[in-house]
Amino acid sequence: MTASVSIDFVSDVVCPWCALGATALEQAIRNVAGEVSVQLTYKPFELNPDMPAVGEKAVEHLMRKYGRTAEDVAAGKAMQIARGEAIGFTFDLEKRTHFYNTFDAHRLLLWALQEGRQVDLKKILLRAYFTDGQNPSNRETLVRLASDAGLDAAAAQEVLASGAYAKEVRELEAFYRQHGINSVPAMILNGRHLVAGSQSVEYYEQMLRQMAKAPAEA
Repeated sequence: MTASVSIDFVSDVVCPWCALGATALEQAIRNVAGEVSVQLTYKPFELNPDMPAVGEKAVEHLMRKYGRTAEDVAAGKAMQIARGEAIGFTFDLEKRTHFYNTFDAHRLLLWALQEGRQVDLKKILLRAYFTDGQNPSNRETLVRLASDAGLDAAAAQEVLASGAYAKEVRELEAFYRQHGINSVPAMILNGRHLVAGSQSVEYYEQMLRQMAKAPAEA
């Protein structure tokens, strides 16, 4: 019998380490197929909830928010690009010119979960931002990306225009912050085991196998 593991993956679509973690996890899930059945759900976390619609230039934002030098930012970019290349995720950080507000993207992801297309949309959003330099706060862009993920464009447009899932996004974000999650990615396996940060494919495989063998809580 195939064991099952549930994963709540708390992340943001403008977080490079989340892109790396999601890509590595996707490969790990494929590698344990047949042994472990994984129920993956993406949960919202905004790195910059107060970011205005116009966004902020990426280098300036990283220097201001984290107190980094331009050299620090360049070194971080090089590390992310190299790690992405190793697992098949392409960072084009010359195109990624700005950080943007991601509240609408998270609303759309919760709707996509109900439609059974959340994982597809998340993957498309990450690549649209980090590889193609698209703006995940632009509603026309979000509707087009939702369509690319197999979702109905008119329905996606209605979700964004109506304010649907706003309350749910805020409640989930508050819940995770209240439980000590202040940086992402953060994975909660089977509702009880936390894996913080972006890990390797091998590490995720090991964790999936361990959790599949662990006895369920009474």
